Amino acid sequence: MRTDDHREPVLDAAESETPCMCGNSPHGNRESQQASSHDGGEERSGKAVGRTPDMHACGQSDDSIVPKKRANNASGSARSGYCGTRRRKGERTENTNTGLNQPTRAAEPVEGRGSIEGNAEEEATRRTQCRESGSTGLNRIREVAERDKKVRFTSLLHHVDVGLLRLGFHKLKREASPGVDGVTWHAYAEGLEDRLVDLHERLHRGTYQAQPSKRAWAQKPDGRQRPLGIAALEDKIVQRAVCLVLEQIYEEDFLGFSYGFRPGRSCHNALDALYVGIVKRKVNYVLDADIRGFFDAIDHQWMMRFLEHRIADPRILRLIRKWLRAGVSEEGQWSKTTVGTPQGSVISPMLANVFLHYVFDLWADHWRKHRATGDVIIIRYADDFVVGFQHRGEAERFLNELRERLAKFRLELHPEKTRLIEFGRYAIDRRQQRGEGRPETFDFLGFTHICAKSKRGWFELRRQSIAKRMRAKLQEVKKELRHRMHHEPSGVGRWLRWVVQGWYNYYAVPGNQDRLNAFRDRVTRYWLHAIRRRSQRGRKGWTWERFRRRLVRQWIPSVRIVHPYPTQRLIVTT
Repeated sequence: MRTDDHREPVLDAAESETPCMCGNSPHGNRESQQASSHDGGEERSGKAVGRTPDMHACGQSDDSIVPKKRANNASGSARSGYCGTRRRKGERTENTNTGLNQPTRAAEPVEGRGSIEGNAEEEATRRTQCRESGSTGLNRIREVAERDKKVRFTSLLHHVDVGLLRLGFHKLKREASPGVDGVTWHAYAEGLEDRLVDLHERLHRGTYQAQPSKRAWAQKPDGRQRPLGIAALEDKIVQRAVCLVLEQIYEEDFLGFSYGFRPGRSCHNALDALYVGIVKRKVNYVLDADIRGFFDAIDHQWMMRFLEHRIADPRILRLIRKWLRAGVSEEGQWSKTTVGTPQGSVISPMLANVFLHYVFDLWADHWRKHRATGDVIIIRYADDFVVGFQHRGEAERFLNELRERLAKFRLELHPEKTRLIEFGRYAIDRRQQRGEGRPETFDFLGFTHICAKSKRGWFELRRQSIAKRMRAKLQEVKKELRHRMHHEPSGVGRWLRWVVQGWYNYYAVPGNQDRLNAFRDRVTRYWLHAIRRRSQRGRKGWTWERFRRRLVRQWIPSVRIVHPYPTQRLIVTT
């Protein structure tokens, strides 16, 4: 593929044609003679001398194969296999349908393949070969995206083959709620191969139709409800496959301080980056910001314009438009969607990251490099982000300009969740000198961040579980224990061990031992209360010592810090 500027320019690279497969067949010429057909059409695969018909040709052992590909020539033009693409003037395009053009090398021979005894075990190796070929194609996309940040990809849909659809299917959650089609993961797994082949054919014929998302509501910790959109199962499969292709491009573009919904990055990576940034850098003020109703306010026109910066394949863009305009079905009533993307769908996190990459990330990174005079750290996870500043004047100017920037794309900051506070190494001493109270705290990714001092008087950033979320989780456990009141204690114990250990897996960070002990103690007391309510005999027979000895020690795990200190495992750019 070429990315030089010597070819004839065209008006719009988005209208580039899908390149055809150029070059010769990779299978080579067989030495056996072939008899021509009576109508002058294609030649038959049976041997000219023997009487073996075509239907039995596949059952014979293959003869030797002479390579049809020519040897590499160091003096050649190295243009074999290249297919042209259209592009705008001064713009680079890339076609990933063929191999990359490399500098010509010395001529090297191409060997043929000898005869094979018996038939190859194609059925046993088909899945492995599909994964290897798909992985090679995706790696080629990533290499091109890494090498040239301005190239636009004109041919991407052909990477969404049956193998990638199968991989996307197995990456879905098996117990997820069904969409408007009512098809579950386990039901679709029956006859999976035939279903995927049919889906692949419809996808590439252009007859695939996106179905509306099923409206669902999730309870927020503050009592409000969050609208969710559950896509149909086939839509999830195609969206997951397309996400795997888009990740190869945008993972090379996304900046280091973006952590939300990216492969190889988690919430704790963002928390570690924030911890190290506040402790190691000159941070005196923190802007804790949240975009109001972000997923429901994404502008579709701006979304497509941002995607076209890197994607020029009209088929991929058409698929994304279908998903954005599919609408929402609630209680049998379909409603049209003109803005936003359904929160909860497979493609939404990728689209949200692309949108904020152009709206916030690039702008904020340029601002701190060219406008700020002091230290500035940025941590973003989806639509929640924290920005640390050394000077208050720069923090206020950044906040004002950020509001203007978001308004251009029809977004706004949440007035209640956006705060600029004094926070950092010297916040405690400065507020004491002014006769003010302790520094304010802020919440980020489930933890309350607190300015504190160690026993030696050093600055310490303390992280504790958000009290409101902890109370909400305990109420869920208490409610569920009432439903399981008459179940076997062993079954209830297994469920509680799963709940408590899951809480530890996320919240067991250094400095949060008190909240972890409080959570464990409250869960055990709720369990004892539920057991005593089973009968009057249980009220007298189940003492605290008996309960602790027979059930708590066996089923409730003890508090143990799971995560190391952030400075020990952090390798990121803030």
